[in-house]
Amino acid sequence: MADITYVTSESVTEGHPDKICDQISDSILDSLYAQDPYSRVAVECLTTTGLVVVAGEVTSKGYADIQGIVRRTLREIGYTNPQFGIDCEDAGVLVSIHGQSPDISQGVTESSSKEQGAGDQGMMYGFATNETPELMPLPIVLAHNLTKRLAECRKKGIISDLGPDGKSQVSVEYHDNVPKRVTAVVIAQQHLEHISEDELKTQIKKLVIEPVCSKWMDKDTQVHINATGKFVIGGPEGDSGVTGRKIIVDTYGGVGRHGGGAFSGKDPTKVDRSGAYAARYVAKNVVAAGLADKCEVQLSYAIGVAQPTSVNVDTFGTNKMPEAKIVELVKKHFKLTPRWIIDHLNLRRPIYRKTASYGHFGRDDPDFTWEKTDLAETLKIEAGLSKPLKAEAKVIY
Repeated sequence: MADITYVTSESVTEGHPDKICDQISDSILDSLYAQDPYSRVAVECLTTTGLVVVAGEVTSKGYADIQGIVRRTLREIGYTNPQFGIDCEDAGVLVSIHGQSPDISQGVTESSSKEQGAGDQGMMYGFATNETPELMPLPIVLAHNLTKRLAECRKKGIISDLGPDGKSQVSVEYHDNVPKRVTAVVIAQQHLEHISEDELKTQIKKLVIEPVCSKWMDKDTQVHINATGKFVIGGPEGDSGVTGRKIIVDTYGGVGRHGGGAFSGKDPTKVDRSGAYAARYVAKNVVAAGLADKCEVQLSYAIGVAQPTSVNVDTFGTNKMPEAKIVELVKKHFKLTPRWIIDHLNLRRPIYRKTASYGHFGRDDPDFTWEKTDLAETLKIEAGLSKPLKAEAKVIY
């Protein structure tokens, strides 16, 4: 008898109120990093009907046109129509930003006598599983693909009269930890008043759900589209948004643990962000090397201290060698100090706006350097699971 379990994950489109705020925060970070890659940035947003509030701490040689960034981000998302609760031209923008605390700065600043320390205390988690090519859990992969498809249908006019706000949710049935079928798909998609619900549901099922999920669906799969009857009032008018309120959407969809720290609007001296990227990098390389089918890595840091206070690996019983040996290999090949993470993953670049929608992990983008598996072969060889490649013989003509 198979052990049957169920896992549900959700995603949101870039027009969701919380994701508006994440993208504004990361757009500000990108603007400053483009001018000064040593900027210290911790910026958060709040949005509600017709209003965006930006607050935080910035120390930089650059200058960010906050008003312009907010309006440009709203425009690029698609908030150009007041009917959707906020529009890029008329939204109010309030700004309250000050410099980084010198008490924090002295712990992070590198000098000839000490290495750069962590920007805060805390713990971060990274996760990987071999159940998908992305080495991500299947439910969050499908949920993100649904919201990306919703946005594509809106922006390309494949389905007319859609608003920027939308959500997806996918439930997957597992047999002995192997995904077997999708049991339920939930879609909530903002739209204009005059489109009929029946027409909208038909189009979303045919043009969004089936292209993404049909391989995993059967006759018993439940499909719920705008289950309340309609979704006209959305965006910031329907619900306020705040930076960092979709941390499970940003990571693994509820599979694995989460340290609690948000990512968007923070430069990589903040280990909430860079530490989580590094933990994913480690976990993905461990799985890609075949050392385990699943891997969760926990890191922890103390403010102002370079070395992590702990490194823990959990393979959920799927390890092909003792976990203690895996930890040894991780510590040998991944230094995991803030300086090493930032340099090795090349994080001092304006790459962050695009991380703020559809997840920070499992993305096929060369800028997402934490998704590389460049150390997998090294781990595999040292674990005795692979022989070193022989050097090719030189041919002399």
